[in-house]
Amino acid sequence: MSTATDDVPGWFQQFLDHRQTSKPSAHTMKAYRQDFTAIANLMSDGEPARLAPADITRDSMRAAFATFAAEHEAASIRRCWSTWNVLCTFLYTNELMAANPMQLVGRPKLKKPLPKALPRTAVEALLAAAGQDPVPRETDWAERDLALILTALLAGLRAEELRLVDVGDVRTLDDGSAVVNVKGKGGKERNVPIESELLAVIGTYMASRAVRFPQSKKRSPISESTALSGWPASVPLFVGRDGERITRGTLQSRIKRAFKRAGPDARPVPGALVHGLRHTYATELATANVSVYTLMKLLGHESMTTSQRYVTAAGIETRSAAAQNGLYSLIIDPDTVVEELSIAKSEKINQAVAQNN
Repeated sequence: MSTATDDVPGWFQQFLDHRQTSKPSAHTMKAYRQDFTAIANLMSDGEPARLAPADITRDSMRAAFATFAAEHEAASIRRCWSTWNVLCTFLYTNELMAANPMQLVGRPKLKKPLPKALPRTAVEALLAAAGQDPVPRETDWAERDLALILTALLAGLRAEELRLVDVGDVRTLDDGSAVVNVKGKGGKERNVPIESELLAVIGTYMASRAVRFPQSKKRSPISESTALSGWPASVPLFVGRDGERITRGTLQSRIKRAFKRAGPDARPVPGALVHGLRHTYATELATANVSVYTLMKLLGHESMTTSQRYVTAAGIETRSAAAQNGLYSLIIDPDTVVEELSIAKSEKINQAVAQNN
């Protein structure tokens, strides 16, 4: 078994080594360590390296999670619970624990609101703000920011998927469009088609990148026929101002700045700065009557139930069903009503005149 490090016990390091074999993202591995430390600190008086599997009981976990829950949101509690459930399952299957106590530890139910998309006016304002830098700062890069936002809006990529796209993942087709090979959750890949208009925006960004970092592009003896010609396949598609793969923080800050510059006409989806762009992509497709199965494939969802939520949010099925109500046929056209009232009024006037005569 692995030996203890300065901050975690050896059995937890063994768990991390085991999880590493399934190639999780660095973000996931960081979350495992954070969630372990948060609860282990409460169970060991701030010395998690001293915690033993025998200390992990139903009562000790309930007490620790009760304290943890007092200062954290429901989503954080559920994620932490999930980490410890996976950890305790690992300990049980490796005969380091008699039973997994997590099924006896409560966790909050997480409400699943319907996904919210940006209205068309907000998208227009956001794109206008991203594509212009009236007073550019050192950190500004309008061509890249516009390409980032449009790729999220027109390909529906998650934040981490945007970060991980390499130049070689974009395969151009004969008709000028392209297919992006996306590295999704759990190491699962999917292909997302994009049109020539987006590829042209990416090409403009790559041209500006070649000016900023001329040494990063290969010289091609052949005429550059596509937006990505001459670039090594292994280099990241989106980079920061240092020329390296864009970081999660930079991605968030650039999109946040675009929203800020767009003003009150473009407010991000609450709690979903980057993900709100993905919601907008999915909702636009749902509104266009794209099938739930196709949505699932394009978005990389495990289940059609998740994709169905976009159809529900767009109101496509309910609107179509409600429109079948036969009582709508009883509504008289307003213009017809006005005309009939006018005729009736004229007839009354004529009758009154006739009676007076």
